[in-house]
Amino acid sequence: MRAVVTGAAGFIGSHLAERLLAEGHEVVGIDSLNDYYPRPVKESNVRAAREHRSYRLIEARLQEADLTPLLDGAAQVYHLAAQAGVRASWGKEFSGYVHDNVLATQRLLEAAVAVGVPRFVNASSSSVYGDASSLPLREDSLCRPLSPYGVTKLAAEHLVHLYGRSHGLPVVSLRYFTVYGPRQRPDMAFHRFLRAVEAGEPIRVYGDGRQTRDFTNVVDIVAATRAAADTGRPGCVYNVGGGERISVNDVLDLIAEVTGRKVSVVREGPQRGDMRDTLADTEAARRDLGFRSSVSLRAGLAREWDWIRGAH
Repeated sequence: MRAVVTGAAGFIGSHLAERLLAEGHEVVGIDSLNDYYPRPVKESNVRAAREHRSYRLIEARLQEADLTPLLDGAAQVYHLAAQAGVRASWGKEFSGYVHDNVLATQRLLEAAVAVGVPRFVNASSSSVYGDASSLPLREDSLCRPLSPYGVTKLAAEHLVHLYGRSHGLPVVSLRYFTVYGPRQRPDMAFHRFLRAVEAGEPIRVYGDGRQTRDFTNVVDIVAATRAAADTGRPGCVYNVGGGERISVNDVLDLIAEVTGRKVSVVREGPQRGDMRDTLADTEAARRDLGFRSSVSLRAGLAREWDWIRGAH
C-alpha cells in the first residue's frame, strides 16, 4: 500500500510513518519543516525513516504545492500537518493558523477528491471542546473552543466532514487528547518539565496545578490512527485518550518518582485558551477501532525521560 502522511517530520507524524514502513508499506511524507521549532529537531525525527527505501520526504507547504501527483495512487492519506500551539494562536499569529490548519486542509481534501483517495484520516484535537459542563467528553458534546487554535481545528473537522458528504470521500477525524512521548515538541509540557529536571532548573507551571488532563502516549495515538484508516466508519469523529485523568500537580509528583530527582516549581498565572479539565470518552474508538490504551502514564513518562536524557 502507498500512504501519504502530512506533517511527517513532526512528533506524531514521524512515529506514524515509521509504523507504516514497519508494516511494509510505501510512505510519502509531506512537511514544510517550518521554524515553529528548530529544523534540526525535525531532521532528527525523520532520520530513521529516511534510511528506508520505501520512504520519500517532500518538503512543501500544502497551501502551495501541487498535491495531486503526490496523492495519486495512495490508498490512505493521514493529515497530521497543522500549526500547533494554543497560547500562540492569538492576535496577529491567527492568520498563520488559518492558512496552516484550514486552507491547507481544504487544498488537501480537493486533491484527495481529484485522485479518488480511498481513505482520509484527519488529526484533530480535544481543544475543539473547550470547558465542558460534565466529563467525560463525548464526540457529541457541545464544541466551544477556548482558543483560536481550537477554532481552526474545529473548522478543519467541518471541512473534512463536508467533503466526505459532498464528494463521497471516506473520511474520519480523530480528536487527540494531550499526546506525549519521545520526540514531543519542545514547547509541550512534559518535554519542558523533563528538560528542566534534567538541567536542575525549576519547572514553570501555569495556573494552580489542579487542572487535569487525559494524557495519551504516542504509541496509542499511532495505533488508533492506523486503525482509523482501516476500520473507522466514514464520516465519524473519534476521541483518542489515555483514559487516565490526572492533575498537573500529581504529574509533578510522578515526574519526581520516575526521574529520582527533586522537582522545584515556579508558579505563573493561568494562560488564555487553556482548558481546565479533559477526559475522553473512548467508547466509540473501542467499538469501531478496537482501541485500548496500552501505555500507563508512569511507563510513558519513563520512556520520555529516557529519550530526553539520550537526545543530545
